[in-house]
Amino acid sequence: MPILGYIAKRALQALFVVVAVTLFIAFAIRLTGDPAIMMMGDSATMSAEDLARIREGLGLNQSFAAQYWDFLSGLLTGNFGDSFFRGPIAPILGDALGATLLLALTSLAVSLLISVPLGIYAARHRGSFADQVVRIVSLTGLSFPNFWLGIMLILVFSVTFRWLPASGFQGPVSLILPAVTIGVILTATNLRIVRTTMLDTLNKQFIMVARAKGLSERSVIYKHALRNSSIALVTYLGLQFGSLMGGLVVVELVFNWPGMGTLAVNAVAQRDYPILQAVISVMAIMIVAANLLVDLLYMALDPRIRLE
Repeated sequence: MPILGYIAKRALQALFVVVAVTLFIAFAIRLTGDPAIMMMGDSATMSAEDLARIREGLGLNQSFAAQYWDFLSGLLTGNFGDSFFRGPIAPILGDALGATLLLALTSLAVSLLISVPLGIYAARHRGSFADQVVRIVSLTGLSFPNFWLGIMLILVFSVTFRWLPASGFQGPVSLILPAVTIGVILTATNLRIVRTTMLDTLNKQFIMVARAKGLSERSVIYKHALRNSSIALVTYLGLQFGSLMGGLVVVELVFNWPGMGTLAVNAVAQRDYPILQAVISVMAIMIVAANLLVDLLYMALDPRIRLE
């Protein structure tokens, strides 16, 4: 299949998924209750006319199809409308998205910088003491629930030693504890994948041929073996991005990090539908985009994939 046709096919599939996900989100969040009644609070004396005026002001008197179309057309132009309580959504969402991406990409980068070289080393020295240590470390990292690890890091480094801030964003130093919390889980998982795939690749015939030709071990490992092994890691990273977004919600709450997770939880508490719908839709689009990027990376790593 030509490359442009392959990209167009994947882009159309991604667009269909985005429309299906946003439609489901718009329907599901309206099952949680009436935000107009929520806004009335303790004002039990308000009349039905007052309630009707609130619903009209919030646009809740329109049909579901009209409300969804307004949201979808706004999504295409970056206009998410107004929050029920906090004004225009776009700047609020932009700040939260920036904080979440900063945390997610930092954690992922640190994880790859640690897991790839350690995984390669463990595979090359299979059965050695270092390999055993790497396997124990990765298994230990997988055993920690991220919320528990976050709380322990706060108790040690913030409460006991007072080296790092416990919550919020107070400059780059605030990134350390939440990034370590997420990075430990990611590193443990990626380490096992890199080690396993490298072990499998190093036993392939083309690796033996490369060594028989007299290529240096460095060239065999980093030019031939790593490229073939990276397909499995890239596949997992695409799937991992979705679970990473879910894990970030918990970690952001533990550290009071001003990201998408904290924004979504606050929106649920206030029944602020426009913000909740925008947050979940943007996160869904990010996950779809990450998987689309993985498909494109496949072609760069193995051009035979586009022909399938």
